[in-house]
Amino acid sequence: MTQPISKSIKNLSNKQGLPTSTVDDGNFTENQQHQDSKQKNSPAVMPDKSELLALFILPSTERLSTSNLAVEESSNQSLITDISESSIASQRVALYQAQHERTRLLYMATASTRPTYLVQTLKPQFAEYQQHLLAQQLDKRGLIDTDSLDRLWQQLHVVDDIIADIVHHMPAQQPVGWQLTAQDGHNPLHFATIGKLKQPKPVQDQASLNSYVLGHFGVNSFTYDRGYYIGHVVGYLFSCYFCAHLSISYGVTALGEDVVEGYDYASLETPYMVRLLQGLDGYCKKRIYQLAVICARLSVYASDKRIEKMLIAEVNDFDKKLQQQHLDALLLQGLMPDSSDSTPLF
Repeated sequence: MTQPISKSIKNLSNKQGLPTSTVDDGNFTENQQHQDSKQKNSPAVMPDKSELLALFILPSTERLSTSNLAVEESSNQSLITDISESSIASQRVALYQAQHERTRLLYMATASTRPTYLVQTLKPQFAEYQQHLLAQQLDKRGLIDTDSLDRLWQQLHVVDDIIADIVHHMPAQQPVGWQLTAQDGHNPLHFATIGKLKQPKPVQDQASLNSYVLGHFGVNSFTYDRGYYIGHVVGYLFSCYFCAHLSISYGVTALGEDVVEGYDYASLETPYMVRLLQGLDGYCKKRIYQLAVICARLSVYASDKRIEKMLIAEVNDFDKKLQQQHLDALLLQGLMPDSSDSTPLF
């Protein structure tokens, strides 16, 4: 039986796959009791629209542009340094708690406080959108279906509509943990990066469309070439649909009980995961698939493939067979090939 979030904030927390307390000293029960007591004795202070929006906007949004890649690269290098100087485990838990609180406040906000079509407002900071703009600038030969992609970016608000529909229909459940390993240690889903990587391309929290989408279903990080996901099963399903649509090789295993300490989740083996997936109705799965396809079409991975197509086009920008015939004719005559002489002999 599905339970819409408007009926129960408690069920929302379960749906999001996020616990409702913070952990500072490892004693989860004691901290939970302290937080519950604190909440009873003090009224909850809800942020206004601008404060709520600020939780999703990157501080460096104004620097994210295709004309200022050097600054962004410098920022990424600083991020790597900061991560190496602190505990990766504590940073991961801090990230999860921040994602949980941000999403909780978003769904508890009143209709007048909640930002309308938040995803459109955040679009400029998404890595997928920046890569799309770069591909557009490079497409001098008209190889990209620019109109359809532009239309999809302009209609990005449908992402919020589909997410709301999915959240309304997905059943409440305990948060579960899964580990997703993609091909070559890359981060195709653009999870927020915590820790060292084989491919040193860190992603800031909320710096990608996928991190925004998956944040509504749970919490995520990309650590040591693996994507860690803790949350609702629909987030796992989204990841599978996304990778499959782009033909990305991936593997999924249960996240061990002690992998993320200080954060409450269930480590489930494959048979239990099958049971959770069986609990999703067909309508919900279809909506998740639609969301995954939209994100896949707009992904950095897809944009990179389009840019690779441009690279091949630049290499093959003249008739090689004709040029070989021209070259052979000149060599038979004992003449030095002239690069300025492009007149065909035949």
